[in-house]
Parts: sequence; C-alpha cells; structure tokens
Amino acid sequence: MQENKRIPYRYYDIVMAIFVTVLLLSNLLSSAKIIDTGIVLGPLAFIFDAGTLIFPISYIFGDVLTEVYGYKRSRRVIWMGFIAMAIMVAFVWLAGALPGESEWLGYAGDDAYNAILGGIPGLAIASLIAYFAGEFSNSFVLAKMKIATKGRWLWSRTIGSTLVGQGVDTVIFFVIATALGVFPPEIMVSLIAFNYVFKVAIEVVLTPVTIQVVNWLKRAENEDYYDTDTKFNPFRFDLA
Repeated sequence: MQENKRIPYRYYDIVMAIFVTVLLLSNLLSSAKIIDTGIVLGPLAFIFDAGTLIFPISYIFGDVLTEVYGYKRSRRVIWMGFIAMAIMVAFVWLAGALPGESEWLGYAGDDAYNAILGGIPGLAIASLIAYFAGEFSNSFVLAKMKIATKGRWLWSRTIGSTLVGQGVDTVIFFVIATALGVFPPEIMVSLIAFNYVFKVAIEVVLTPVTIQVVNWLKRAENEDYYDTDTKFNPFRFDLA
C-alpha cells in the first residue's frame, strides 16, 4: 500500500510511545552514570554513558517506523520525541532552580541533584541536536535504500542506515556535550569510538528480531510503505 494519510493503524501509537520512552530514559541514564568496562584497547578505554544501554533501541524503532509506515510517519514520531525531550529538560531545570525543602537538603541536597540531573540541560542540548540530525539521517537513508533495493535485503537497510545515523548522532552528541562540560575532554574520543561500535553492534545483533517485528507489523497493519514521492524536508509537519 502506498497512500497512508488516513489509515487507522493499530500499532503506530504503541511504537511511538515506546520510542519516546526509550529516548527520555536514555537521556536520564546518560546524565546519571558513566560505565567503565575495564577493557582497554591501545589508547582507547571502553567506557560509555549509561544511556547507551538503551539508546540504540530508539534507532531500531526508527527503522521499524520508516520501513513499515514510511518517512513521513517516522518524521512525526521524531518530532514528538524532540518535543518530549525539550519538555523534560525544561522541568528538570525548573526543579533544580526552585529552593529545596530543609529535610531534603539535609540528606540529599542541591549538590546531589545537580551531580546526577544537573547535566541534563547541557546533555539535552547536545542530545536534541544529535538526535535530530541522527534520526533523520537514519530514516532518510533507510527510505532511500528501500527504494533502491526494491524492498529486498531488509538487513542491509537496517544496518546501513544505522551506520550513518549512529555515526552522525554519536559524533555530534559527544562533541557538543564535552564542549558544554558534561563529559571530561580527555575521554571524548574513547566515548565516541566505543559508543559508536557498541550501538552498531547492538543493531547488528538484534537485526533478526528487527526483521521479525517489521514483517509482523507489515502483515498486521497491511502496510509496506515506499517513499517514492516523499518530500524529505525534516521541518514539515504534514504527511506530504
């Protein structure tokens, strides 16, 4: 099917809800902890922010959305994630700016709050920019590859789009976040290298699962969208 403007999809909103949840949780975890695996390869230490544990799943759902529903529907979900992150940032900042209750200040306090959540505003600025560029790159590459391959070799599209999208996202995120003081400059290269490899590896490992989910959704929704006439402008909000 090609025209999807008014089709009442059964699972589209569920996929969108999971996508946005994963996105918000990954940003919270990224601010909370940096994990050290203890593995060192040459000058690079295998360290990563905790958000990396779940963030790659957002790209898997991004692949599912574009492959099944098309770039236009995926674009709406990407914007919903963007708006949700902006709301989270605003209220995390507001909560930190408001005065704390006396007992809470005694056992936790603003220093603890800022140590864990204080990095979220700077983190989210980096994340919003990186997310925007990375998700749209991922969706664009997958949509174009689907047309080029005539819908064959789904595995090549999910992995190929992730190589591009995660590369754009990872580099932009850590460069900006480091510049804003979220991460120490001396570990930036290690963070970029390991996070990129780790995220792509998760996509590769979960490719069989992604293919099964995509095929099931195509049957359930009676949809297999091709973006042959799509306008790929990421700033459009309609379905044109």
